[in-house]
Amino acid sequence: MTILVTGGTGKTGRRVADKLTALGLPVRIGSRSASPSFDWADPDTWAPALAGVRSVYVSYYPDLAYPGAVDVVRAFVEQAMAAGVGRLVLLSGRGEPQAELSERIVRESGAEWTIVRCGWFMQNFTESYLLDPVLEGVIALPAGDVAEPFVDVDDIADVAVAALSEEGHEGKLYELTGPRLLTFADVAAELSAVTGREIVYVPITGEEYAAAAAGLGVPEGEIGLLQTLFDEVLDGRNSYVTDGVSQALGRPARDFTDFAKANAQAWAEPHPSS
Repeated sequence: MTILVTGGTGKTGRRVADKLTALGLPVRIGSRSASPSFDWADPDTWAPALAGVRSVYVSYYPDLAYPGAVDVVRAFVEQAMAAGVGRLVLLSGRGEPQAELSERIVRESGAEWTIVRCGWFMQNFTESYLLDPVLEGVIALPAGDVAEPFVDVDDIADVAVAALSEEGHEGKLYELTGPRLLTFADVAAELSAVTGREIVYVPITGEEYAAAAAGLGVPEGEIGLLQTLFDEVLDGRNSYVTDGVSQALGRPARDFTDFAKANAQAWAEPHPSS
């Protein structure tokens, strides 16, 4: 019984797919480059990707907070149920009201469901838009001094894999965080310690961030989404830790210091443009 992993080439999806494959489970990658192709923006690709599928990891791109996401998720879930899917595991956003609307759709679908609700990824500093700032030595963000319990993507993937491959996770909402709160200034200090380079955090306004991102060629829609996340999610609402990882897996969540030490080589050299 095949498991469809949407976003199968993304930060969480590729890890989920790899871990399921390592367990010997049949996996179908949901991405535009896969065969059959899967594209959230093209509903005609959904039916072929869902054919013969029993469980789905639902990772919506670009984010559940993106305008129109709720309608897309609703249509996809309806099609999945019509295709005979019996289990849905949704990657959701912690502290995002729009994401909670998609959570409700999954909970009310009639399928066995698990919600994996997460905040900011540690891997944003190694695999995403925060890598270049770290390499350049200056993390400039409109985040003030708000603290965030950054979560390791490998912990997220392990929880999702357990929900997709084991019994006992049905009807559970796992809110995942790391074990402690860190401000972005704290993160800069930790990264400085493991790299031996000075990395600083500079708080800026949302307008300054948008202008800088536009200057780097970031699409307007992505800039708007990031501004929304900074405004809505980094306002202190998520400044507390949870035990979701231990609830799901029976082990503690990975700490940022361990993550930083394991990935020190990713930040070892300054950015060529610096």
